[in-house]
Amino acid sequence: MDNLAHTLTGLAIGEAGLRRKTALGATTLAIAANLPDIDAFIYFVGDGIDALAFRRGWTHGILAMVVLPLLLAVTMRAASRFRRSRTDAPAARWRWLIILAAVGVWSHPLLDLLNTYGVRLLMPFSNRWFYGDTLFIIDLWLWLALLGGTLLSRRRSLRLTPNPERPAQAAIVLVGVYIVAMAISSRAGRGLVERQANAPRADRVMVSPIPVTPFRRMVLRDLGDRYETGELTLGGAAAYRPTGETPTGRGSDLAAAAARTPDGAAFLSWSRFPRFAAEPAGDGLLVRISDMRYADVRGRGWASVVVRIPPAGLGSADQ
Repeated sequence: MDNLAHTLTGLAIGEAGLRRKTALGATTLAIAANLPDIDAFIYFVGDGIDALAFRRGWTHGILAMVVLPLLLAVTMRAASRFRRSRTDAPAARWRWLIILAAVGVWSHPLLDLLNTYGVRLLMPFSNRWFYGDTLFIIDLWLWLALLGGTLLSRRRSLRLTPNPERPAQAAIVLVGVYIVAMAISSRAGRGLVERQANAPRADRVMVSPIPVTPFRRMVLRDLGDRYETGELTLGGAAAYRPTGETPTGRGSDLAAAAARTPDGAAFLSWSRFPRFAAEPAGDGLLVRISDMRYADVRGRGWASVVVRIPPAGLGSADQ
């Protein structure tokens, strides 16, 4: 999910009662909820392909879920001691700093798991990607629920209203119900798509949420030699409508040659539905590898890489 969603999650958890457990509680939760995204430093030392191959891996995996909370708790304890040396602020409690840091950090990959981009939960022990296909990466309803609950609880707290944590708690429950409902509808949607589709049964089906509208989904079906795209409408008149097809381009010598290039291999370590397309480029070929999760039927989209294959690398490639 986006960093606003992560931040609001940390703040809502804090307003639900946990921030009162120790000094710097709210700050710890807000930082912890975003901490796994420290892997974004890759943008300063690499390029977009490096980021695709590296992000949502080491800092989102099972080992980081142990290390990052401890590092943050130590940092916040030091910040608390520094603050106390200059003011009469209360001391941060070590036990609760660890608990809050863990809760915040662990919330991050759980939210990232909900979208189609995926997360490598088992890193560094496995490079396997996990996908929830439940929420769009920027979800307005998630924002509104968490923001509303957080602000109402903070207002009640400032006014010394009894049980100020209840609005935030209600918002977290509401978000949980919303996530479960979206997950169930996406799963049911995959079955509906396979029953209504005209083409042969797909090897893989992705039913992806779209922005703002919970009752519509983008559909991607892997038919082996081609991808079928479509739209799914949920509700009383649930229906699937194909919108186009595009060849995958995989399985050829050309695709294999592109996959052997450094950029191609890095892209494919992230890609879920790769598409290969080539065009002449003087000596050799330029091959565009795109991911159909984020592309139209012609393979155009932000998630792609162009690699050059010299004549010596073509062999008997299909052109």
